[in-house]
Amino acid sequence: MRTAPTILHLDMDAFFASVEQASKPSLRGKAVVVGGLGPRGVVATASYEARVFGVHSAMPMGQARRLAPNAAYLVPRFGFYKAISERVMELLRALSPLVEPLSLDEAFVDLEAGEAAWDEQSARLVGAQLRADIRAVTGLTGSVGLAASKMLAKIASEQAKPDGLVVIEPGTERAMLAPMSVRTLPGVGPATGDHLRRAGITTIEEIVEAGEDELVRLLGKSHGHGLYAMALARDDRPVVAEREAKSVSVEDTYDVDIHDRVRVGLEVQRLAERCVRRLRGAGLSGRTIVLKVRRYDFSTLTRSETLRGPTDDPGVIREAAARLLDSVDTTGGVRLLGVGVSGLADYTQEDLFAQAAGERTEELGPVEAPAVAPAEEQPALAERRWPAGHDVRHAEFGHGWVQGSGLGRVTVRFETPGSEPGRVRTFRVDDPDLEPADPLPLVLSRPQSGPESGPEDSRGPEGGPGAVGLRSAAP
Repeated sequence: MRTAPTILHLDMDAFFASVEQASKPSLRGKAVVVGGLGPRGVVATASYEARVFGVHSAMPMGQARRLAPNAAYLVPRFGFYKAISERVMELLRALSPLVEPLSLDEAFVDLEAGEAAWDEQSARLVGAQLRADIRAVTGLTGSVGLAASKMLAKIASEQAKPDGLVVIEPGTERAMLAPMSVRTLPGVGPATGDHLRRAGITTIEEIVEAGEDELVRLLGKSHGHGLYAMALARDDRPVVAEREAKSVSVEDTYDVDIHDRVRVGLEVQRLAERCVRRLRGAGLSGRTIVLKVRRYDFSTLTRSETLRGPTDDPGVIREAAARLLDSVDTTGGVRLLGVGVSGLADYTQEDLFAQAAGERTEELGPVEAPAVAPAEEQPALAERRWPAGHDVRHAEFGHGWVQGSGLGRVTVRFETPGSEPGRVRTFRVDDPDLEPADPLPLVLSRPQSGPESGPEDSRGPEGGPGAVGLRSAAP
């Protein structure tokens, strides 16, 4: 391990919920829950105001509604979150070539690799400036942890929440870890935590006292050795700039179990096509097609088929997924379906023949485009959907966001990131003056960078005045 706290861990504070509060003045300081709103939806992020009621990430949405019935429940706007995340990652990449994103709102940075910091003082200054820059560029807050290892830096950022900075000085790690719960260590989930508790081990200090041999006896060789090393604050894992994708997959959980075998087949085909779009968007192909089925009794089955070569052909992947479905008994109903591709490559078997195929196309001449049916023959458009929290624009009232919809009506609150809390109006779902809109920038003008007084100790409200967001256009 290094001798200076030059590994930085950034964790944006309640990221999705904070973006929504910054976008919507009427929600600032209020309980906000972002996630799937159906009966089987789960919480993606809860604002700190919602966490007071016991709402947390990965909680079933029905339980969250019972705990916080008056919170605002919103459908995620992942495209917007990704755009804001990229601005944050740009700030991190300006500090070092070694940035390891863990998710849209979390990353490790090796400050030594970019020569941005070399000791505690310089690391602390970098962390404080980063927090100020994030607020200036996005209007949001992030918590920063600095330590000599990735494990400790992540623990430090957890201690810094919300909107703070914590530095773990080399030499103090063991004393700091000793009284903490065993659940603080990476890889110790509920099951492992309960197993250790039954053995009389509840704190990290008790792991050290138990000894490595006892940990191996309780947890097995690999896990036991690893956990003991972490309890001694040993963690030599490097910051890795690029993580190679191992698979590409999509899945859907259904509000009501699907019993119709034909519909199950259609859903698998649809998921296969979505998987191909994601695969092609990443410039990848794959050899192994995987089908995931979670049945009515929560039992989960996976089936896979490996092809002779990598492909991104939608027909091939659809057919493979259909063959896999034939081997699964869906009697009783299906609550979740997923299709994935693994064994990834950056070429396809068909690429080997692409040039020759292109030459044949030239010899045969241009291919005529298929005729398009007249407009009057096209099927009528389905009723427009208005997800809660998503942006809309009205011809008369301007920009707003959907507060809710149902029974043929949609309720909209008209406000923008820089406005006062706006008025609420209700329209028919097919109102011709109402249309979906792109999110507005959270920051209207980027302020000049400069020193701020005490950024390390500032703990202003998320989405506070003066800085709410993003300069670039929303997706």
